Amino acid sequence: MTKPRKKADDWWRGAVIYQVYPRSFQDTTGDGMGDLRGITRRLGHIASLGVDAIWLSPFFKSPMADMGYDVSDYCDVDPMFGTLADFDAMLAEAHRLGMKVIIDQVISHTSDQHPWFIESRASRDNPKADWYVWADPKRDGTAPNNWLSIFGGPGWEWDGVRKQYYMHNFLTSQPDLNFHNPDVQDALLKTVRFWLDRGIDGFRLDTVNFYFHDRKLRDNPPHEPDPEEIGLDAPDVNPYGMQSHRYDKTQPENIDFLKRFRALLDEYSGRMTVGEVGDGARSLKTVADYTGGGDKLNMCYTFDLLGPDFTAEHIRKCVQAFQRAVTDGWVCWAFSNHDVNRHVSRFIKGPEERERVAKLAITLLSTLRGSICLYQGEELGLTEADLAFEDLRDPYGIRFWPAFKGRDGCRTPMPWQHGEAHAGFSTAKPWLPVPEDHARHAVDTQEKIAGSVLNHYRATLAFRKAHDLLHDGDMAFVHSNQDILAFTREKGGEKLLFVFNLTREKAEFVPAKSLKLGQPVSVPGFGAKLKDGTIELDGLDMACVRV
Repeated sequence: MTKPRKKADDWWRGAVIYQVYPRSFQDTTGDGMGDLRGITRRLGHIASLGVDAIWLSPFFKSPMADMGYDVSDYCDVDPMFGTLADFDAMLAEAHRLGMKVIIDQVISHTSDQHPWFIESRASRDNPKADWYVWADPKRDGTAPNNWLSIFGGPGWEWDGVRKQYYMHNFLTSQPDLNFHNPDVQDALLKTVRFWLDRGIDGFRLDTVNFYFHDRKLRDNPPHEPDPEEIGLDAPDVNPYGMQSHRYDKTQPENIDFLKRFRALLDEYSGRMTVGEVGDGARSLKTVADYTGGGDKLNMCYTFDLLGPDFTAEHIRKCVQAFQRAVTDGWVCWAFSNHDVNRHVSRFIKGPEERERVAKLAITLLSTLRGSICLYQGEELGLTEADLAFEDLRDPYGIRFWPAFKGRDGCRTPMPWQHGEAHAGFSTAKPWLPVPEDHARHAVDTQEKIAGSVLNHYRATLAFRKAHDLLHDGDMAFVHSNQDILAFTREKGGEKLLFVFNLTREKAEFVPAKSLKLGQPVSVPGFGAKLKDGTIELDGLDMACVRV
């Protein structure tokens, strides 16, 4: 029976979520890779930021071909990370510190080492024969259609035992589950219940629009470039972006499965879902479909702010596009995660801008309407690590090197203590190197500096929490006379104007006569300069004024 919803159940609306990449957070066993006990040890740091929840990237049992996104057991912890008892201890400590825990649910595909796939590939008539996407070859022996893998090459792999191809959207060792089979859905939802019963607070659903495929296996048409498109779900060196992915993902049947998922969550109190939508130009429509009506996902995030643009025009375009497309859903904004270059590197024009841009970016993110997600290390202003080819571990980067270096540059270990071996992450050689530039900006160094990026994050998130209108208040853009991002946030009789100059030149914001400027509001790290009804801004600056 579905439990009645309380206001506390909607804790995720406007929440600040901190993403932990477990193998790079803290090692406690001396094997060079982070673990669950390490996360528990460092939860105090996360709590000190003032976040509401943590999201853990996969820690399930896995061969680690794709760093844990190839699951071989959904209901157990990989020994690399510890045990279920270690997970329970981490969960209890997070809850004691007042933080929710969200786990990464990777259900569009499994590892080829999962018992389900081992059984499925054994024959065409076993009980799990139809649990994955199998298809006969064309008469000439080639793949059933033209679908491609995001990680390079065809989206099909030949299996000599069944004498059929199986579908894989990612690595050949990550076969896609057949969601058209209700037994598959039931089995997956059973694993979801396992974690709900264990006490977790929500799920980040990896590649949530990839669950279903076209039953007829129709070819994808060529991609037709759209000058308005802001989708960033594949680098331009990847042929995957040359197709319009009409048939290999984002199928209408997905809606009913998301309703089943939501119905299960609603049997529990205060649980939530955030879906990852990578769907090119269709992403916002997909978000609207997946979050509208209150009976599917609670919220989604797209790749729209994960690109190189940090301009007023781009931010305004992305937010307004969401506002038009998604009328009753909710969004989670982020500038960084484990799949993209760190945003400081994407946004700065020189190393001297690192600290300024890092501070301005979190201030902007914290004032947008929606929930926000932070990625470990961004609170230190870390830049993208420049790694040698021999240091790479990401199969995506290895496949497309040197045109695309992959995702390892944002996954390097968290630097805790400058001057310690490997910046305090591990006593052994880490799975990825710790750049000296990262070590210089370690947590212990920034703790001692009042104006550091770390302390700016703490102050900014405290500012967000102190103003209820930033939690879920209305947002409206204001016309600007210059290349300035200006918008109001309003709730309960309070109305604030936020003005951002993302250029490197001084600027003035002259409000319309209908917008009466009141007193400036002190925002951590920034201060409004009002002169004769005009807001004066330096380059890479912002201001907040009551209106």
